[in-house]
Formats: sequence, C-alpha cells, structure tokens
Amino acid sequence: MKFGVLVFPGSNCDRDVAYVTRELLGQQTRMVWHQETDIADLDVIIVPGGFSYGDYLRCGAIARFSPVMQQVIHHAKQGKLVLGICNGFQVLTETGLLPGVLTRNRDLHFICDRVPLQVERNDTHWTQGYTKGETITLPIAHGEGRFYADPATLSAIEDHGQVLFRYAGGNPNGSVNNIAGICNREGNVLGMMPHPERASDASLGCTDGLRLFQGLLAQIAALA
Repeated sequence: MKFGVLVFPGSNCDRDVAYVTRELLGQQTRMVWHQETDIADLDVIIVPGGFSYGDYLRCGAIARFSPVMQQVIHHAKQGKLVLGICNGFQVLTETGLLPGVLTRNRDLHFICDRVPLQVERNDTHWTQGYTKGETITLPIAHGEGRFYADPATLSAIEDHGQVLFRYAGGNPNGSVNNIAGICNREGNVLGMMPHPERASDASLGCTDGLRLFQGLLAQIAALA
C-alpha cells in the first residue's frame, strides 16, 4: 500500500499523517507537493489538515484549484481511496467530491478539544477497525467545522448511509444531524473534521484514530 500526503502552502498536519502511515504502520508514503500532476503510483491520497493558502476567501476554496486536485478527482473517480481530514474535508467539499459545505462554528470560536464520536457503519473501507455503534474519542481543531447541507442533499446523504461518524454526547460546532464525517456514495472518499492521526500514537494517550488506518490496511490485505 502506498500513501500520498498532499502538501499545500499552509498545511500543518501533513507530517503528522506521514508519521502514522510511514513510522507507525510501516507503509510507503510520499509527500505530494500541490503543484504535482502525477499521482498514478499512489493507492491512497490523504488531504491533511491545516490552513491551506491561509484559509483566504474560505477554507479550501483556493486549494481546490491546485494542479494536484484535478489528479485527486481523477484518482477518486477511478475508485481509488481519498481521505480528507479537517481542512482536507473542506477541500473535498469545495471540489465536489463530497456533498455539503463546512461553515463557521456555531459560536464563531475556534475549537480545540477531544470529542466522543459514534461510529455509524463498520462495513466501509474506512471503518473496518471499529464496531458499529461504538463510541470513540478523537481530537478536533477547527474554526469552520459546522457541516451543512440543504434539506434535499441532507436527506440523500442519510438515505444512502453516507454518514460514518457523528458527534456523540454533544455537538461542538452545530453541524446538522451531528455529522462529523461522511463518505461519497461509492464509499472510497471520506471527509472528516476530527483528526485520527492525532490519536494514533499510544504516547498521546489514545489510539482510536490508528484503528481507522489499521482497518483500512486489513481490509485491503483481505481483498488482495
């Protein structure tokens, strides 16, 4: 399995993700500069958190026009795997790979905390390491993490089982239906506001995030 971690001007979680995939999981990992146009060698693309292009205009609005993103769209349409974390989730909604938008938090404050999440499904590429309905804990750090979709879009998301993670025991940012992470209908593209890479090293006191990556690798190995 070969991972590619995108690097935009302003990315600040790219090395955190690469540490998980390369050091903790022993997988080939390549840092992909945003101007690259050849990612055909990669199996999984991760769009990391941070402040791409300083979050000018709105989060992810400029990053969507980076040359590499056209290749990410092609990668996803081929059925390959794409994970967007925090700012990466925002970028994926801007490109249209995922429905909905991420808007300013309900109280207009930046939130940095650990929050409980409920796992809605465990039959996707991304949730094999979890049990359906279980509660896990992951960190969040965002100012524009409030997921919103119009009623018709929201109904379609729910009807097609695209919600993989919901905030549990409270809604930190005002996201509709407590949505913390969704996938596309095909299931190969996941966007989530919480940071699994920040809950992967046991020295940090929580490894609930590592199970996302471990489950993905186990599922791919089983299919090989």
